[in-house]
Amino acid sequence: MTDVSYVYGVARDRDGCLDEVVADVPGVADAAVHLVRSERRPDVAVAASAVPAADFNEAALRTHLEDLAWLESVARAHHRVIEALAARTTVMPLRLATVYLDDDRVRAVLDARLTAFDRRLADLDGLVEWGVKIYVDVTEAEEAPPEPPAGSGREYLRRRRAARHAHEDVYRAVEDVAARVDSAARGYAVERARHRAQQGQLLTGPGENVVNDAYLVPADHAEQFRSEVEGSARGLPGIRIDVTGPWAPYSFAAPPDSEPTPRSAGP
Repeated sequence: MTDVSYVYGVARDRDGCLDEVVADVPGVADAAVHLVRSERRPDVAVAASAVPAADFNEAALRTHLEDLAWLESVARAHHRVIEALAARTTVMPLRLATVYLDDDRVRAVLDARLTAFDRRLADLDGLVEWGVKIYVDVTEAEEAPPEPPAGSGREYLRRRRAARHAHEDVYRAVEDVAARVDSAARGYAVERARHRAQQGQLLTGPGENVVNDAYLVPADHAEQFRSEVEGSARGLPGIRIDVTGPWAPYSFAAPPDSEPTPRSAGP
């Protein structure tokens, strides 16, 4: 067998329109996207593509997942399919680079876990994900002391102490900001997911990322959520809040009390 089935997400096809939706969206490796439907509930379907088995077997994935360019290409295609579905219906994204032997195996897994998938789709209906990152940039909060001219050692030391205190103050302040953000967000969100703070190449802006959370929010409260969260650090130098969204609920997709879908499965 030269191809395996790459799966993107589980979706609710209420009016039978999703075949047309995915037909115009290129998937991973520019493969065509199609729907694999439950035999018991045709309105619950998995979006899938046939992709080369050689690129998605266990050994190949170990190599590819270290290749940032390959990973970015797959992530973009995966996201493109999920967002096309999310624009029309409730969708439960599956983990990146999840593959099965063939569509029959995908259908068997869907039927076996249909109750859990159906329940989670109902839980996610009308909800969207917002990302909230908090950054600390001490260079904005402290005034770097100049080189001391002759005879001004005392003034130089005073400036150094002030800079150090500003550094400490901004880290104390960010704890209060994080609490205010969470309080404001919880006024709208029904769930929260905590992610590891971003570092290195994953950083998307200046400063140190100290909070990287996701919130599941009713779509009709999106702008109120954004406004209140963004205002939590207004006027505080050295602290920045980055609110992104709305997204499909990537951080909240796994059905409760179930194992995540494996990247590969045997016959």
